Amino acid sequence: MQNFSRQHIQKHFNHAAPSYDDAAILQKTVADRIDERLELTTIEPKTILDLGAGTGLLTEKIIKRYPTAEIFAVDLSAKMLEIAAPRLQAPRWSKLPNRLNQFLKNCTITKGFATRKAAKPVNADVYQLPFADNSVDLIVSNLMLQWCDDLDRVFQEFRRVLRQEGLIMFTTFGPDTLKELKQAWQTADADYEHVNNFIDMHDIGDALIRSGFGQPVMDMEIFTLTYDKPIGVLKDLKAIGATNANKQRNSGLMGKQRFALMLNAYDELRNPLDNKVPATYEVVHGHAWAAQEVIKGPNRDKSGHIEISLDEFSKQLKK
Repeated sequence: MQNFSRQHIQKHFNHAAPSYDDAAILQKTVADRIDERLELTTIEPKTILDLGAGTGLLTEKIIKRYPTAEIFAVDLSAKMLEIAAPRLQAPRWSKLPNRLNQFLKNCTITKGFATRKAAKPVNADVYQLPFADNSVDLIVSNLMLQWCDDLDRVFQEFRRVLRQEGLIMFTTFGPDTLKELKQAWQTADADYEHVNNFIDMHDIGDALIRSGFGQPVMDMEIFTLTYDKPIGVLKDLKAIGATNANKQRNSGLMGKQRFALMLNAYDELRNPLDNKVPATYEVVHGHAWAAQEVIKGPNRDKSGHIEISLDEFSKQLKK
C-alpha cells in the first residue's frame, strides 16, 4: 500500500487547475465512456455525487443525462471547482422574452432544459464525505480513485452515503499505466520509485465486496497517447497535476544527469512505425450496487436452507 499525502495532492491539483483542460485529453475521452455506460442503465437517481469532479468534465454530462436530479460536484481542490463553475450551471434563457423566460423557469417538464438544475460544488475529501447516511442514489467518479491509497476506507465511505440498491460507477488507472515512464526511471534510478503504483482491477473488485457492494463488474481498456519527445509526457502530467504523491518520495532536487538518463532511456522506447514516444494508460472500469454480494460456496449464508444427504434424497424420491 502506498502512503499518499492528501495535502500534496490538493496542492498540485490547485496549481494545475488553469492548465488542466488543455492537457486532459484522456480524461475527456473516459468521461464519454462513463456517460455511454450510464445510457445502458435504467436507474433514475434523485441525488448524484460526482467524486473527484475536477473541472466538471463528467459533471456536465451528468447534468444533461439527469436534468432533474440533485447533483453535487465534489473535489479536494477548490481551484478545480472554480474552473468547473461554468460547466456546473443550469441553462440560461437570457435570449428569450422576460415573460417566456419566467414561464420556462417555473414549468415542470420531466425531461428537458426547463427543469435542469445546476450542480453544487463541494470542496471535500472522499475519505470524509459531508453527506448523510443512505442519502445518495448514484456515485460516479472519473479517474480519481488512483489518488486514494486505502480503497477499503474510501469504498466504505461510498457505501455509507449510498442508499440500498444505489449504484457506483467509476474509472481508475490499472498497473500498466505509464509503464514506459516506469521502465525509463528504472534505468536511470532503480533505487527509487518515481511513478505511483496502480491497483489491479481484481483487487479493486475484492475491495468493493469487502465494503458491502454486490455484483461488482470490472473490465479494462488500454489507451496509448503518443508524443514527439519524452518531455511531452512529463509536461502533460504536470499540467493535470499528476505527480508522485507518495510521502516517501525524494523531496530533494533531481540531478540533471539522472534526469537526462531517464529521458534517453524513454526515447529508446520510441515506436519505429510512427517514430513517436508512447505513454500507455490502463483504464479500469467498474460498477457495483449497494447490496451485499451473493456468496456462493461452502461459506455462503445457509439460513432458510435444508441440508440433506444424497442417500436420504434418494430415499425420499422412492416414497
